[in-house]
Amino acid sequence: MSSPPAVARSVAQDKVEVFGTQGAVASSSPLISLAGARVLAEGGNAIDATLAMAAMGWMALPGQCGIGGDVFVLVREPDGRVWTLNGSGLGPDGATTGFYRAAGHDAIPLSGALAVAVPGGLAALRALHGAGATRSLDELWAPAVRLGSEGVPCTLKTRRDIAEHATDLARDRGAAAMFLRGGGGLPEVGQRLVFKDLADFVAAAAHDREGFYDGSFADRAVSELASAGAPFSGREWAAGAEVAPADAIARPYGSAMIHQTPVPSAGWMVLQAAAICDGMLQGRELLDAESVHWLAESFRLGFRDRHALCGSDNDGWERVLEAEVIGRARDEISRFRASRSGPADPYGDTTSTVCVDADGRAVSLIQSLAFTFGARVTVPGTGVVLNNRLGRGAYLLEGHPNEVKPGRKPLHTLNAWAVDHPDTGLLHVGNCPGGDGQVQWNMQVISHLLDHQVGPQTAVSLPRFTVFPGSDADVVDKPDELRCESGLPEETLAQLAAWGHPVRVVPTQVGGPGGSAMVISVDHENGVLSAGADPRMEGVALAI
Repeated sequence: MSSPPAVARSVAQDKVEVFGTQGAVASSSPLISLAGARVLAEGGNAIDATLAMAAMGWMALPGQCGIGGDVFVLVREPDGRVWTLNGSGLGPDGATTGFYRAAGHDAIPLSGALAVAVPGGLAALRALHGAGATRSLDELWAPAVRLGSEGVPCTLKTRRDIAEHATDLARDRGAAAMFLRGGGGLPEVGQRLVFKDLADFVAAAAHDREGFYDGSFADRAVSELASAGAPFSGREWAAGAEVAPADAIARPYGSAMIHQTPVPSAGWMVLQAAAICDGMLQGRELLDAESVHWLAESFRLGFRDRHALCGSDNDGWERVLEAEVIGRARDEISRFRASRSGPADPYGDTTSTVCVDADGRAVSLIQSLAFTFGARVTVPGTGVVLNNRLGRGAYLLEGHPNEVKPGRKPLHTLNAWAVDHPDTGLLHVGNCPGGDGQVQWNMQVISHLLDHQVGPQTAVSLPRFTVFPGSDADVVDKPDELRCESGLPEETLAQLAAWGHPVRVVPTQVGGPGGSAMVISVDHENGVLSAGADPRMEGVALAI
């Protein structure tokens, strides 16, 4: 087992690994983790607990996620079957490059009605509930409804998010009422934020009475967005109600198998990095220059391939995983010369949960509004903040595989993963929010776990590095950087620079920019679960 650098050990001191035998959860908020642990302790399964945590996230982390956003889910069943749900939303029926160009836009706006895609998250959660829950949504979402009605204590993270985006939030009457005390200014840390309209809406949604996709809410949302210039017809909203389970995509890494969410998720990028780095990092010193080089170059290639070849409705992602293509990439990276990234913004606002129950069922869920508070618009009278996924994810580039088109889903940064072994079963399940950082940080954590056999808390606490830019539409022309958190060995940084990597040392990225990784691991010999939550955020791992 590799010893983590001394600075990495000091980062991890804030949080300790937790152990249990009957279940475990991890998330970016104590309120979210507690909601899941309670469900497990009361006899619910991992799907039940995940659904409870998802709704609690809408109240506890309102800048990161919401019922107006997207959801991806990966489930590994006790029998070894791995399946996924794609809760990403369709673009508007009238969304064409020509439409936005004619309105004077060189890129799709990142806020306001034009940035919105149909929210797919609620449909995915309903599909998850139908696929294996043992409790009603009314029961599972009741704690979140109660918290929203009575008031959510404002955390330092939420206050900072509100302060950063106060100008945009103030322009929307519903958002101002929720986050700016009705226009009265910023909330104080510890002050209750009352989300009564949102709580009532979630309660109605638990009984399927809200008309989200083809009823009263859909009519209101489409009317509001269309009046603000967005080319929605309403048909794309009705189509968004259908989410069906799909097989995970997977590839081996050493003797283990990594399972990921398929497109429009970015899960294929993790598998690409795994294919390139398979066998190259094992036995090396943890976070040495060669290891960082191999991973960083695989990430750069992934962003180049994403930008050049991949869309949500083509097979570009499959072609980049072909053995011959992977072989050429390994040959190039082995020359130890830094390349350039594609035209990645590691920042975005997203949150994740992971859960394993007593039967060994594992669920990894990630949900997002895209940017913090999404499009920063609400549907009047509902408390529902809408995402800006279309603005963040789609391009105004004619003929591009990710060009905005009617009914097309933009490519995502979201992904969820699990690792198992053909002989022993589930080994690890994890996740990490953070825009284009997600695929990079998830692969780094997986490497720490598999190549160096560190525990989950160490894996999520070690210093991270990020290639920039990547895929977000607003950063495609930014200069290349290899952003390295303080704590990477000095000799690693020096050697990377000598190979041509544009190294930029940054402080440990707390409060969101550095992600919020979480992992639950299985010790089959002792029948014990261990879990870790990232010290960069307020998250907590709990085990029973």
